[in-house]
Amino acid sequence: MNNTNAKADTSLMQKEQSESVHRFTERSGDYYSAQFEKIQSSTSATLSFNLAAAVFGPFWGAARNIWGFFWLSTIALLFALVQLGRGLWGELGADKLAQAARLGSKSQEMAAKAQVALEAGAANAEALLRNSTNLQRAADKASAAANEAAAGAEQLVMFGGVFLVAVMVLQGLLANLVYEKKYCRWRADYSEKSGFSYANLLVGSLMLAVMLPLMLYRFTATKPVAWLVEFPANKSIFNSASSWLDSAFDTVALYGAGFFDGITSSIRVLLDGLEVVLVDTPWPVITLVILFMAWRLAGPRVAIFTVAALAYLAFLGYWEKSMATIALLGAAATLCILVGVPFGILCAKNRTVDSIARPILDFMQTMPAFVYLIPIIAFFGTGKPPGILATLIFGMPPVVRLTALGIKQVPPSIVEGALAFGCSRRKLLLDVEIPLAMTSILAGINQTILMCLSMVVIASLIGAEGLGTDVLMALQFAAKGQGLLAGLAILFCAMIIDRIVQGCFKPTGRPAD
Repeated sequence: MNNTNAKADTSLMQKEQSESVHRFTERSGDYYSAQFEKIQSSTSATLSFNLAAAVFGPFWGAARNIWGFFWLSTIALLFALVQLGRGLWGELGADKLAQAARLGSKSQEMAAKAQVALEAGAANAEALLRNSTNLQRAADKASAAANEAAAGAEQLVMFGGVFLVAVMVLQGLLANLVYEKKYCRWRADYSEKSGFSYANLLVGSLMLAVMLPLMLYRFTATKPVAWLVEFPANKSIFNSASSWLDSAFDTVALYGAGFFDGITSSIRVLLDGLEVVLVDTPWPVITLVILFMAWRLAGPRVAIFTVAALAYLAFLGYWEKSMATIALLGAAATLCILVGVPFGILCAKNRTVDSIARPILDFMQTMPAFVYLIPIIAFFGTGKPPGILATLIFGMPPVVRLTALGIKQVPPSIVEGALAFGCSRRKLLLDVEIPLAMTSILAGINQTILMCLSMVVIASLIGAEGLGTDVLMALQFAAKGQGLLAGLAILFCAMIIDRIVQGCFKPTGRPAD
């Protein structure tokens, strides 16, 4: 009786799944129902071959709303067909043949001049004859290279054909596996696109109709049209935009000189204070403070490493420059933290601010540093404060992002409980959310500090000085030893700061190694 019920339940489940697969596929439901059942019932690798996908790979992927399959299949298909096209009707070695013809013509001209010079008894006759011989040798080499390239046509055809067959087989083997995964996603979320789409099939066909002829023409034509190889850019638009930007920078720098000078003066005050502490204070005092912090925050092993690193900086004459670099870093990191942490909290609390800040932070992180040095120099000039501002742009995104992430990851149940017990919004932020997000915030601070330190070489380009100047001079004069020693000094500074900062948020108990 139980076996009968189990069989009935199994039959019912299979019927329900078959109906579900029919709704999902819309066409060839019986075939896909059998294949999906075969795939799902197997505990190991399943051999399932889809002939339609093998023959019509990109078209099948487009019609079945599997665009990842469409693009991978299209790229592989285009590569195979380009190889076949180059081998069948591509003029391989045509450029070498043209070069050989030009060199042969010049060799003949030179030989004619040499003959005239010999008849006239000129002194340069032998030189002309040697030049003619050398040109003929070059022409022979170019002709041999052209023949060798033309002989490779059969190999290209063979490779393209084998690759095309391999792609078709692979498409057939993977299609049902990929489609079954899509079916499982559709069962979990019915917003997943399903069925057979004629509109997508038309879109995919049009894209292939555009891409395939252009690719074949580009790689098989001896001299393809210029607009296909190089985009027809308009130089006048570039010149106009460049001139307009120059005028805009000059205007803003002129009318905002007071504002920019005020920012520079404020940063210089902070930097001068840090330099007094780190550079002017006797080195034994600074060494003792750093070692005490390393020992208390990061443990004895980090303290021993710190002793060795500081000894390296001192005995190689990098002490003063290292402290100046750390002063630059301290000023930049302080500004990043003072601005970044509150801004990160604001991003976590306000969706509008977060949506506006996200692309700006992406821009700050992805824009090459040398590019945003241009407006820094235009508005603030050169020197240490502009170097700190450039470092500020590069180093602020991590602390903003990780602060916002930490606040967002505070469990809603804890927030609701605190509000239920009468906690104000201010107390909630200061006594609940920030302490719970402190690990993420400190991780962002650590990343910001290290990213600021990585900017010391680039900032030295605009007069920030410090260890970056030594690296820059080593690059200019190819002084390999000097550059390596200065780079190691920057590395040791980074490692000391990293381990000490990590010690601020290590788990309580055993010191960090």
